[in-house]
Amino acid sequence: MTYQPTALEDAAAAPVASSDGLVGAFERQPHPAPASTEEREAKMAKMLFGKDYSDYQAHATWTVEAGWHNKVIEPYGPFDMDPAAAVLHYGQEIFEGLKAYRHEDGSIWTFRPTYNAARLNHSGRRLAIPELSHEDFIASIVGLVRADSEWVPDVPGSSFYLRPFTFASEPFLGVRAAERYEYLVIGSPSGPYFEHGFQPINVWVEPTYHRAGPGGMGDAKTGGNYASSLLPKVKAHEGGYDEVLFLDAATDTNLDELGGMNVFVVMADGSLKTPKLTGNILPGCTRSSILQLLRTQGKPVSEETISLKWLLDGIASGAVAEMFACGTAAVVTSIGSLTGKDFHVEIPGSEVTKNLYDHLTAIQLGQVPDDFNWLYRLA
Repeated sequence: MTYQPTALEDAAAAPVASSDGLVGAFERQPHPAPASTEEREAKMAKMLFGKDYSDYQAHATWTVEAGWHNKVIEPYGPFDMDPAAAVLHYGQEIFEGLKAYRHEDGSIWTFRPTYNAARLNHSGRRLAIPELSHEDFIASIVGLVRADSEWVPDVPGSSFYLRPFTFASEPFLGVRAAERYEYLVIGSPSGPYFEHGFQPINVWVEPTYHRAGPGGMGDAKTGGNYASSLLPKVKAHEGGYDEVLFLDAATDTNLDELGGMNVFVVMADGSLKTPKLTGNILPGCTRSSILQLLRTQGKPVSEETISLKWLLDGIASGAVAEMFACGTAAVVTSIGSLTGKDFHVEIPGSEVTKNLYDHLTAIQLGQVPDDFNWLYRLA
């Protein structure tokens, strides 16, 4: 059967201008007190994921009258927000996550930014938030990275993590879609998402709580989905687990995703499976990339309903060889064990997982050919 790209993959394939053609779309403002060399180097020496931030941020405002305007690269820092701002009361907020990578020649690139641009708008439509053009999305990243190029690390396994987000800033307490929004991008020099690096993670299979349900916002990247995952994650961490695997809210029997990552199952015969997109599961950029990579390599891979019972039986029989999670922050990470209310299983394999991690990161770092044209030069 011929693979049919998703709507997001189709949208991500649309051409966009080069970074040189987008420079200046967000006007850079002067910075009165950028970090000193010593201050910047001290932060970059730590590179804890999402803990320290660069000198600048991108910012634009949307209003009914003017659309998106006041597009600037401004000094990073807090700004005034009215206590009645709609986001604080009704949660109208969406976000994205992508990375900038420094290649060996010193140039700076990012990975599939039009996918993130398309998904931001996909999320925005679900939350009644105005769309941002792909050009403005990428121009904001180009402007920020060029202003903060010294914050992009060159240490192996590191990157400059970018967090674009939009929220309702109009002050009102009526229940309706807001009429004013802020769009920002902030950047953070970061090392591996999991502090222990590429080591198998131990996952708790959550029997009670769900991150999303049918007709909800599960396929939108919005804070509410992550907020719903926090309590079970806190409880799982207290039990010594790294992450939580959520089951579908309708039947409590099928795999959905982890709190912030999609999942794949690797079979002993070399085929792979991942839960199909049902509207409850975030359509991850890394998930999409892995599916395209595997299909191009001729590896059998399917998107289907995966029941927990089938998975546990497959692990017990040896039919399941590996399991991994994937997402922008962690890229690909092996799942070493699953534990639930009445079971615990070990999944020792990680060969396919490691090969996928190595291949994807090599593409991102410009170390192997980019046959998919996924890379976009920022500076």
